[in-house]
Amino acid sequence: MSTAALAPRTLADLLPAPTVASQRITRDAALIGGFAALTAVLAQVKFSLGFTPVPITGQTLATLLAGTVLGWKRGAASQFVYWVAGIFMPFAWYANDETGSSISAGWNYAIGTTAGYMVGFVLAAALVGALAERGQDRDLMTSVPAMLAGTAVIYTCGVGWLAIKLDIPVATGETNAIGLGLVPFLIGDAIKLIIAGAAAPAVWQLLKRS
Repeated sequence: MSTAALAPRTLADLLPAPTVASQRITRDAALIGGFAALTAVLAQVKFSLGFTPVPITGQTLATLLAGTVLGWKRGAASQFVYWVAGIFMPFAWYANDETGSSISAGWNYAIGTTAGYMVGFVLAAALVGALAERGQDRDLMTSVPAMLAGTAVIYTCGVGWLAIKLDIPVATGETNAIGLGLVPFLIGDAIKLIIAGAAAPAVWQLLKRS
């Protein structure tokens, strides 16, 4: 087998690979569950704006990191697990869940006004992960654009669903989905995507030097 075939494609691939299939599955499940939990933790770092049902949170940072660290399959799986697990959690899991929930309440949150963003998390982690597997996360000049693409996917899904759920225009009128679900978050998410975009190349360079 060639050296290129053995080369790690993502940061998670640098972990020792178990030779037993059941152990590999366990390792991958732990990685997926760990990033789902990280997303839930950063979902609790939130600031409500009052005029919009969408809070400022750290979720997008977790999503971008999940994709770049885990690759497209495991990254997308981690965000799907985050989305589905919140239906069943007896405590606050989603960003807009203030008190914890029953299964029925969890379901209402899962398909609520911010559900589009959670769909976007899955797709964005897959996209960023696919780009990471092609080496786009190893240089700042390609890593940041990859994170920007992932962020764009999140907001495309989030704003689109918000318009449907609230029955408002996407971009026109005094109240629209872009004004409620995108514009207030541009600065914060620019910072988050730069952090994620800089973190992966920094880790790769550190590992290369060591």
